[in-house]
Order: sequence, then structure tokens, then C-alpha cells
Amino acid sequence: MQKSEVFILAIESSCDDTAAAVLHNDKVLSNVVANQLIHNQYGGVVPELASRAHQQNIVPVIDAALRKANVQKEQLNAIAFTQGPGLMGSLLVGSSFSKSMALALNIPLIAVNHMQAHILAHFIDEEGFEKPTFPFLALTISGGHTQIVKVNDFFDMEIIGETTDDAVGEAFDKSAKILNLPYPGGPLIDKYAQLGNPKAFTFTKPKVPGLDFSFSGLKTAILYFIQKNVAQNPSFIEENRNDICSSIQYTIIEILMDKIKLAVKETGIKQIAIGGGVSANSGIRKRLKETEKKYGWKTFIPKFEYTTDNAAMIGIVGYQKYLNEQFETSKVVSKARISF
Repeated sequence: MQKSEVFILAIESSCDDTAAAVLHNDKVLSNVVANQLIHNQYGGVVPELASRAHQQNIVPVIDAALRKANVQKEQLNAIAFTQGPGLMGSLLVGSSFSKSMALALNIPLIAVNHMQAHILAHFIDEEGFEKPTFPFLALTISGGHTQIVKVNDFFDMEIIGETTDDAVGEAFDKSAKILNLPYPGGPLIDKYAQLGNPKAFTFTKPKVPGLDFSFSGLKTAILYFIQKNVAQNPSFIEENRNDICSSIQYTIIEILMDKIKLAVKETGIKQIAIGGGVSANSGIRKRLKETEKKYGWKTFIPKFEYTTDNAAMIGIVGYQKYLNEQFETSKVVSKARISF
């Protein structure tokens, strides 16, 4: 199905960011995100507060996206929304609004898997960013997920490795909490890591067979390490913050890269694309580019604004589904957990 003039309104509400985007085919006309700062004081996302904030934000965010794109709602061809995975209360706000708007405009409704969207964000038409060709390996790293996915086609994906416990984003945030850094702590670890020595302190990498990951043991090791040293020197964290952060980040990146190297060896695929909120980490981006030169890989790093939760990535999946007429009825349900 070929469409030269397709306008998709995309809505993302899986966690604590309310986002809307308008795409013209595979090109982003607007990408608006409203962050929820209320969670900072609690040190993590509070689901009930998140869903309430989505209800407050969704109309202004969609209005802003349409205005910025200079597109009237009557021009829209379809509405794409995040079906899951995510927080159920947050998902329901986005899905309910999408169903109502699609019904009112009498246009198709498209359900999108949030994790597929992180991977397919690479297919947004963005100047200066090359698109991968099939097949490729995707490393999806976020606060809730750590996966290696073999991507054979737009909707033919196979998870070949995943975390057996905590996600890499959680490892960053919990480590930051141990260091008394405010939430969200992952970006702060990245900031301080750039000023420190990555080999100042050594943390043991977990021994997990195959392509799976584990981060719970590393978190525990970091906790005991900090407790032991603070007991001997109450100023240990303040005096060594940069080196501690750099050593933590170095260890986490080593864990990720070891598994990617193994995945390349096992599959023979040398195209690597990263996605998810943690792919914004400067250390991971730098290491991936270095590895590209060393091993002859082709790596794909998305534009920074498409790494964290956003609606543009929902829109690009919506566009591909629109071309294949993969539409839903108003009976489609949100899912806190959803597979590929």
C-alpha cells in the first residue's frame, strides 16, 4: 500500500512523559514532550501521580503538536498510540484519548509496542542519520528493559538476550541513589563519569551464560563497596564521586559490550542499533563508535530526542502499520506487559 500523503498523530504515555508527535510519512513535523517533575521528590515514578499528570497534560500536548506541525486534525489519516508495555494507569490515559479521537474523526486506530518503537526509531527520516538495513541487532536499554533483539524486518523481531532481573537503567539509578544523587540519577552518573578514572575502582562483572544479562549482583556489590568505605571515611563519596561514577559506568558498559560481541559472533550480523533511554548515555555511545572502528561493525545511534520516551518513535511504527493496514478496533486493550 503506497501513500504519498500520510499524516499520523502519535501519542505516547507509557510511563511519566506525556508525548505527542505528528509525522508526514516517515518525517517528523513535531515532537512534543511534557515531563512530570513531581516524581523527583519521591526518588522514582509514582504510578497514580503519573496517570493523573497524563490526564492534565494530554490535551495541551496534542494541541501543541498539531500547532507546531501546522496540521489540522481533519488532515490526519490515523492515530497511533502506545499499547504497552508500561504503567497501566498511564497507558489507559493515552489509549482512551486515542480511541475517542479516532472515533470522532472516523480514522484508523493503530496500536504500537513501545519497545518495537525504540528499535524502529532508526527509520525516522532525519538528515544526517543513516537507517539500518535488515537484518540488524538492536540493543534496547532503558529503565525497564535490557534486550538484544534480532531484527529481520519491521515486524519480525526475535529477543535473543535479555536481563534475568534488573534493567540497566535501574542499575544506573539505584547506583546513583546509593551515592546520594537525586532522581533521575543515571544522567548524573554519566556527567560525573566523564570527569573520573574508569579504572579507579573494580567491580566484578556477573557471570551469566549466553546472551542474557544480570545487574542485581552488581548493584549489591556497589552498595557493599560504598558502605564499607564510608564506614572507614565518612567523606569517601564526596572525595571520590567522579572516580566512583566513572568506574560504575565503565563496568556497566563492559557488561553490555561483552554480550553484543557475543551476539555478533553467534549471528554473524555486524549491524548494531541502540535504542531506549539509556542509549542517551555518552559513555555507551562513545564505546559503540570505538568498537565500530575496531571490529568493522556498522553502528546506528539515534538522534538524542528519540532515545528517551517520545511520540515520534510511536509515529514511525504507526506509519509502517498504516502502509500494511494493521488497524485496531476500539476494543483493543492496553497491556502492562507485551511481547514482540
